[in-house]
Amino acid sequence: MNAVTINNISKSYGAKKARVQALRGISFEVKKGELFGIIGPDGAGKTSLFRILTTLLLPDGGSATVDGLDVVKDFKQIRERVGYMPGKFSLYQDLSVEENLEFFATIFHTTIQDNYELIKDIYIQIEPFKNRKAGKLSGGMKQKLALSCALIHRPAVLFLDEPTTGVDAVSRKEFWAMLKSLQKKGITILVSTPYMDEASLCDRVALIQNGSIMQMDSPAGIIESFGKPIYAARADKMLPLLNDLRSAPGVERAYPSGIYHNLVLDNISKEELMRYLSERNHEGLELIETLPTIEDCFMALMQEHD
Repeated sequence: MNAVTINNISKSYGAKKARVQALRGISFEVKKGELFGIIGPDGAGKTSLFRILTTLLLPDGGSATVDGLDVVKDFKQIRERVGYMPGKFSLYQDLSVEENLEFFATIFHTTIQDNYELIKDIYIQIEPFKNRKAGKLSGGMKQKLALSCALIHRPAVLFLDEPTTGVDAVSRKEFWAMLKSLQKKGITILVSTPYMDEASLCDRVALIQNGSIMQMDSPAGIIESFGKPIYAARADKMLPLLNDLRSAPGVERAYPSGIYHNLVLDNISKEELMRYLSERNHEGLELIETLPTIEDCFMALMQEHD
């Protein structure tokens, strides 16, 4: 049995004349014990999907099960079996760290002691501040507290909606290490994120845009399917270089990426492109073949789906 099964789920908002389609017939499955990523920008439909799966929102059409239970008919049972960490910090800001955790444990008819082993590695990092009000915590500490509260009843499936948004790079790395540890304890994890680099940390990912799944596979499988040569380019003057790359015949796409511009070639060789750019008097020119990233794949898929 899969941990999550989604079949043709759709959701829209607003009046008929101004209807916004948030989800467009989405279907996929998540295996038990899998760390599954929903990767896409703001407005792609990630939060709507998670709210449906955690029984906080009714779908307009389709069906879904979580831990074998229907999200509409069996919503009460599902709420006892899932953990949910929304994108916005939603714990009680005037309660202390310990009081928040005790409150959520009580709701689920358990205690901190009963499931302390599950949250120990996470909670131990904020336990020295257990008497501090939640609203006074740093972003990384709020994140750890929210995760502890979502886990205190030992859920079968854990939903994390953009958990690392607005968190520093060190805390992001620590958070993903925690998720890997939780996965080893048998918890199925679905995590949504706008950060393409986090996709490589998942077992499988679904790339979502405008309410539709564009591709679903392992991160390695998505990269292997890219199929076109990609290069990194730089020169002394980067803006004129970008303009010339975008107008060069045979360059499918060019966009800034750190200290380089990434470009995807269609029907032009590296030598032909170098000659084209040299004729435009670019100095300090470099053109290096590189491997595609999830972000490159996502942008290519976006162009295909336009």
